[in-house]
Amino acid sequence: MELRIAQRSTEGTTMQLRRTIAGIAAGVVTCTAGVILGPTTAHAAELGDRSLAAVLTSDGNRFDRNWYDYDIVTEAVLAVLAAKPDSPVKLLTDGSVPLTAFIPNDRAFQVLVHDLSGKRYSSEKTVFNKLVAAVGVDAVESVLLYHVVPGATIVAKDALKADGAKLATALPGASITVDVKSKWLKLIVLKDQDPNDLNPLINPLAFDINKGNKQVAHGIVLVLRPLDL
Repeated sequence: MELRIAQRSTEGTTMQLRRTIAGIAAGVVTCTAGVILGPTTAHAAELGDRSLAAVLTSDGNRFDRNWYDYDIVTEAVLAVLAAKPDSPVKLLTDGSVPLTAFIPNDRAFQVLVHDLSGKRYSSEKTVFNKLVAAVGVDAVESVLLYHVVPGATIVAKDALKADGAKLATALPGASITVDVKSKWLKLIVLKDQDPNDLNPLINPLAFDINKGNKQVAHGIVLVLRPLDL
């Protein structure tokens, strides 16, 4: 699948998230006792190979006026791959690699840019451009990797049994913790490494994007932050 996007400006360093991106290690999920996340090897062989990149770009990945889809995160993935073709973010284009991604909706990025700049922008394209200009492609790469759990296809039914599980992400040394608030209402909060921000909630209506494939995603309402912003 061909991914094309013009490289955006990377001026500014208001967020210090630049880290060396090492190789992705196996065995990335640490769980509470008795919790199993992801399919067994036999079951994994039955899953499809459609990638999350294919799903995210299937609508033409155009900015629009719907703040509750995933145009900004899609453009962020494309921007990183345009600037850094060998980035680990490329895992999202290879559907044969099992992973779980937590993808922030466009409103989540509007909130993040407001937190960083003190200004609320009314255009998805402006929010995206302000984000990249403010923090740079390397930082955007780190944020994206923090939303990816490689090596495990975690569907909703498994996530709802995983209260207290710590998930190692594709950003080396960074993890998120699963906090199941209600199995019945399917309410799950993801605790990130920023102690001062609000933690994202998985949208109960946006579980299991790309279900039936090795790569699945769950929509979240805020951006996960790997350190204090």
